[in-house]
Amino acid sequence: MARLVSLNVGMPKDVPWEGRTVHTGIFKYPVDGRRMVRRLNVDGDGQGDLGGHGGENRAVLVYQRQSYEHWRDFLGRDDLEDGQFGENFTVDGLPDDEVHIGDRYRIGEAEFEVTQPRVTCFRVGMRLGEPRMPSLLVAHHRPGFYLRVITEGHVQAGDEIVRTRTGRHELSVADVDALLYLPGRDQDTLRKAVDIPALSPGWQASFRDLLASPPAAEPVGWRGFRPLRVARVVPESTTVASIHLAADDGEPLPRPEPGQYLTLRVPGAGDPAPVRSYSLSAAPSDREYRISVKRDGVVSSYLHSRLAPGAVVDVAAPRGDFVLAGDDGPVVLLSAGIGVTPVLAMLHALAARRSPRAVWWVHTTRSAAEQAFAAEAHALLASLPHGHEHVFHTASTGRLTLDTLSTLDLPTDGTAYLCGPDAFMTVMREALVSLGFDTARVHSELFGGVSALNPGLTDVVRKTPHAPAGEAGTGPAVTFARSGLTVPWSGKYPSLLELAEACDVPTRWSCRTGVCHTCVTPVLSGRVEYAPDPLEPPAAGEVLVCCARPGEDVVLDL
Repeated sequence: MARLVSLNVGMPKDVPWEGRTVHTGIFKYPVDGRRMVRRLNVDGDGQGDLGGHGGENRAVLVYQRQSYEHWRDFLGRDDLEDGQFGENFTVDGLPDDEVHIGDRYRIGEAEFEVTQPRVTCFRVGMRLGEPRMPSLLVAHHRPGFYLRVITEGHVQAGDEIVRTRTGRHELSVADVDALLYLPGRDQDTLRKAVDIPALSPGWQASFRDLLASPPAAEPVGWRGFRPLRVARVVPESTTVASIHLAADDGEPLPRPEPGQYLTLRVPGAGDPAPVRSYSLSAAPSDREYRISVKRDGVVSSYLHSRLAPGAVVDVAAPRGDFVLAGDDGPVVLLSAGIGVTPVLAMLHALAARRSPRAVWWVHTTRSAAEQAFAAEAHALLASLPHGHEHVFHTASTGRLTLDTLSTLDLPTDGTAYLCGPDAFMTVMREALVSLGFDTARVHSELFGGVSALNPGLTDVVRKTPHAPAGEAGTGPAVTFARSGLTVPWSGKYPSLLELAEACDVPTRWSCRTGVCHTCVTPVLSGRVEYAPDPLEPPAAGEVLVCCARPGEDVVLDL
């Protein structure tokens, strides 16, 4: 008979960690006597990060005494005490390879349902002083699991645990955990997993995505950088010029998707050679690429003034997920300033096939003199049977607002594509949602770094990316392409992620040990080495920066 041997609680608190502060509820400690278990947690307990923990489907975390013994032996530790894995219930029995998702258990006065394995995140490693722990929990098939409260009631240490129902399909916690985090997953098992009503919505959505995703393919185009020849440079406005690029050998180029971008390495503009990304602005072509650059810095000034027909630049293959979807619904292209470039490529693609879709182009720029592609966009819209054009010059009409958009009769059942400065896209996204657009159908492209995702960190102040403090490294050059920064690698950093953090480059992570793939990043060129090896390697052309080091000069899309 399984038994509850320790009842552990703890309220969230701020904890110092590697020079930062983490708000976390992982510090749980045993308590005596009975405690009431309610819909969201045990009395006296709380969760710090409700995005990854807590809520009805993650009200109570369970871990087993038998797993404690396993880790004492594996880690050579004699200091592991009940609650140290962040669990509310330390139990004797209920191993992860025997408990099923959807099983129900009666403990004391309360009844519970198993909803999902533990979410792998860095905080369990922080609590134990063992950074590898998120990866080890998955690799050793000992994650622990969450419970939903079916019937509220009192529980206490010593209560027997009685199974009252077996979950549909009898998929164990360990099997479901491996299904998400480990390679070699089986499609039939995935289908069974999404058919378990008790499985939490987040895990169901992840498995549906895996079922819907085709097998990973090699990225289209070439690896690394290749030389392309400047065919011509064309002024588009007082501040914008277009650079047309072609293969030096005249061979066809990979045809990009409308909305993608190129990354250029420009040796003549600095040392080390700066790397910048620019959206493709013309109709998708396999003969020639066109990027359009606003003069606003050292690199763009070099491209404007120093490049001439016949010059050669190093270019990475077209990439990017901000692309025109192939459905039949209405399209809203909403841009500001040089943000016109990717949506202009989408407009070219629609016009090339005389799309019957209703297309709205809403563009704002400072003045008519600074507006690039005015005649080109007008002609493209005129060629569409259901084209709508709205251009606003902020010098005379002010900035676009919700009130302005509300007068345009935009199709709220359509898909919107936004590109421009961060503040513009934030305001426009909120305005479109207020007008009735589905948030899932409002897409945006960022010129700079991706938005950071650093769970639990408090008082984070975003700074301009910069070289790390202290003595410069002597290793391979690491380029953060979106941040416009190249720095030499130093062995004092355990991973590329930690170098990026030292440079204040925006990062996204959760486990920090190669499990969750939150940190997956496109790699434009170069080779990395892993320590530790990720449990499931990323797709070709991608890298997990949380556990990677450069094996040579490397360019990351960060």
